[in-house]
Parts: sequence; C-alpha cells; structure tokens
Amino acid sequence: MTESVITPRNRGFLFLDAHPAGCREVVDGMWRDLPSRDEENGAASAGEGPVALVIGSSAGYGLAATLAGLKRAGIRGIGICFEREGGPRRTATAGWYRTAATADVARAAGRDMAFLNGDAFADTTKQQVAELLRERFGGRLDHLIYSVAAPRRTDPDTGTTYASVLKPVGAAHRTKTLVFDRDGAPEIREVDTAPAEGDDVEQTVAVMGGADWERWIDHLAARDLLADGFTTAALSYIGSPLTAALYRQGTIGAAKAHLEATARTLDERLTKLVGGRAVTSVNGAAVTQSSTAIPGVALYLGLLRGVLGDAMVSPAGQLAELWDQLTGATPLTLDGEGRVRLDRWELSEDVQQAVAERWHKATTETIAGLADLDWFHDEVRRLYGFAVPGVDYAAATATDIPWPRSAVGR
Repeated sequence: MTESVITPRNRGFLFLDAHPAGCREVVDGMWRDLPSRDEENGAASAGEGPVALVIGSSAGYGLAATLAGLKRAGIRGIGICFEREGGPRRTATAGWYRTAATADVARAAGRDMAFLNGDAFADTTKQQVAELLRERFGGRLDHLIYSVAAPRRTDPDTGTTYASVLKPVGAAHRTKTLVFDRDGAPEIREVDTAPAEGDDVEQTVAVMGGADWERWIDHLAARDLLADGFTTAALSYIGSPLTAALYRQGTIGAAKAHLEATARTLDERLTKLVGGRAVTSVNGAAVTQSSTAIPGVALYLGLLRGVLGDAMVSPAGQLAELWDQLTGATPLTLDGEGRVRLDRWELSEDVQQAVAERWHKATTETIAGLADLDWFHDEVRRLYGFAVPGVDYAAATATDIPWPRSAVGR
C-alpha cells in the first residue's frame, strides 16, 4: 500500500490533492454529530430499513443526505457519485476517500449500502442501478435523493452535450468577493460578471434543471421499481438577496426554477402512480466545492458565520430534518410553492439584515472584524481533508484506498 505525506496544494479555493485520513475523519465526525432516532421513534432495525438511492452521495448535501439517512432513517441502498481514482502524481479525489469512509460507517452500522462510481446522467448508470435494486434490494425503492451539481451533461437521447454557466441574466453584475493571497491574508475585491448571452440559460437548465431527475423517475417507474408511497426530493438553494443577481436571478436560478417545476409535475404523477410524493428541499447556506466557485458567496458565508456562529445549521443537521419529514417521523411541511424549507434559520429578516449591514461595511481593512474568516478558511480546507482536528498531517498516510466493493458481508 502506497503511503506518503500529503501537503495541501491549491489554486484559490481549488485543491489539487486530498488527504485520505482527513477525509475519513470528516465523515466520522459528521456521523458522531448526527442525532440517531431510537427504535421507539421509528428507526428500523439493522438490515430492515427503507431502500434509498442518493444521487450525488460523495460531497456536500449529498454526502450529508447519505449519512443522515443511514443514522437517522436507517436506510440501506445505493449511493452514486463520479470520482477520480488516485495515480502516481495525484491522490484520489476527496469524494473517493469520503465514499470509502462512508461505506465503512454503513458496514459498522449494519446497513447494506452499495456505491457506484459513474456518470449519473448516463442511461447505463440508470440501468446498473435498476439491476442492483432487483438483485440486492428486493426490487423496490422507497426514497430517491437527487443532489447533482455538474458543469456538463450529455443528453442520452440526442448525444448533445450541454454546459452550464454562472452568469446574471439581462445585465452585467458587479459584486464584492473574498479572496485569500498565498499567505492566507484576506482581500475584498469587486468583480464583474458578464450577462448570459445566446443559449446560456437553456444550456444551464439542460444541465442543472430537472430533466435528469425526471429521467431517473421515468427509468425506475418503467421497470416497476417504485414502492408504494415512494418519495423523492431534489436538493436546491434560494439564498440571500445579496447573492440573488448572480444566483437565484441568474442562469443557475433559471435551472432551480425548472427543478421546482419538475417537482410539481413529478408530484402529480407519483401521487397517481404509487401514492408517492416529489418535492424540492431548499437547504441553507454551506461551504461546498460548488458554492465557493460563485463570486460573492465566500464573502457572504464568512459574514453569515460571523453573525450566527454555531447557530448555523450544518448540512447533516438539515438533512436529518429532511429524512424525518420524508419518512413520516414528522409532518411533511411545505411552503406555498410545494418546497420543504430547511433555510429559514438563514433567511430570517433579522439575520439577513445583520449580514447586509456587515456586507456594506466590508473592506480589506475591516473584513477580519466582520466575518469568521478562520472558520471559512478551515471549512474550505476540510472539503479536501485538511485542517481536520485530530489528524497528524506530518505522518505518512495510505493514498491508494480501494473503492468500496460492498457492505454488510456481501
């Protein structure tokens, strides 16, 4: 087994390598922090839980959905992600290592979880999942969580490849943003983003909208794999008025609107087909590999943490609440648009007012007193397994971690 000392190499918020031991401790820490639901409150015994499919299971809210589902709802089933194996010059991706750790957590908890490494947009992956559901999980799926953020998608019907873009709609947009120099010193800059042009909106909707989610449901329903009462949730985000021009009112926002419209269509179909439900779950802000790529969001997250501190609700905590609603442990509570809202702690008027006040005061000279920069900086590093308490980064660690073949003795 290859071992080496892994040191962080990064270009801005993007890191070139990941730390296997750090990624494992991130997963183990999330697991320890998640509340369990005891048997008298409805948790299933080992091996008897509902069958779930989590699409996008290795990072961000998808990882949180997987771990919260295992511990909170006692799920078994399948996780799908698209990760890179390590090689002679690069470690594997952080998601590769997190998946290996999640498989070990599932096995120790007595949960039968399979993990597939492949393109969630491809029909071959959908067919592989359908076969696995029949062969290993009794041919019935109870829940599907859709958490996919991707730069490109190839339509299986036409072969056309679409590319998503992050642009405002209608006019260019200038916003403050947070960057760190090579020494880690923060700087507030203003950046301009050109508006969408041509078919940018349509391309982004084709990648990040509801088309693939609906295709998954079509594929599984056509093979009679949806259990009675089947529920599905696509994870989404609305965000603050401070980031709205580039996010919710931009190209990505158009994709999110399409995702929510798809939920309403699917909800009608599933109600008639299996007495099921389809919803979007609007989650609160979090530091993820996707969110750090959006101008202004890094600054917003640091300021939000400065306002709320530990009152920020973690992705795992939010997804525990979602699983309670999907499994009936608590009532399914929807807003007027048919969405589960897990972001109310973030978007309350007093919180947003406090963040806005800090936003307008934020300069390179003042930012340290307005935002929790240490927290944000460490959260970014933890995405790749660095800055994790309890990990000895001076010690050599195994890097050629195998992809999990199975769980629970299979």
